[in-house]
Amino acid sequence: MGERNDSIKNHARENRAVENRFQERDQEFMRLALAEAEAAASKGEVPVGAVVVCDGEVIASAHNLRETNADPAAHAEFLALEEAAEKLERWRLSDCTVYVTLEPCAMCAGLMVNARIARCVFGASDPKAGACGTLFSLQDDERLNHAFEVRSGVLEDECRALLQNFFRERRKGR
Repeated sequence: MGERNDSIKNHARENRAVENRFQERDQEFMRLALAEAEAAASKGEVPVGAVVVCDGEVIASAHNLRETNADPAAHAEFLALEEAAEKLERWRLSDCTVYVTLEPCAMCAGLMVNARIARCVFGASDPKAGACGTLFSLQDDERLNHAFEVRSGVLEDECRALLQNFFRERRKGR
């Protein structure tokens, strides 16, 4: 019985170590997405940034460009997924993780389903348009042909603060 308990404790300890490594990597990539969000804010765009990671390497990054491009689809994660598909020369991104500072909307979550991504990691929840757990849960809707893992709340305070500060400043300018 003692050996079994030791084995269970060791397994639990190993799981915590793996989870800590995932958390650290998720935070590292989310910081890159935050840098993209800051670039968006500097252009007067809503500060949302995204990076796409495949095999531990960033293969695409983008930030919102809806105003700049006069394009309703120019969301950070949409642009980053398009860039990733182009670089990888394939539309199936089943080995990729998308890191985005704000919970994806229905359009972007739908694109993630269609691109067959493995994971989406986001910072701040979006109470007005969030489609990965807040308003909708497109990532695991059994009616759709693909599901993906979601991890929320990574560097949430930093992601939320960037958005709140942006809109606070915008309201002052009116």
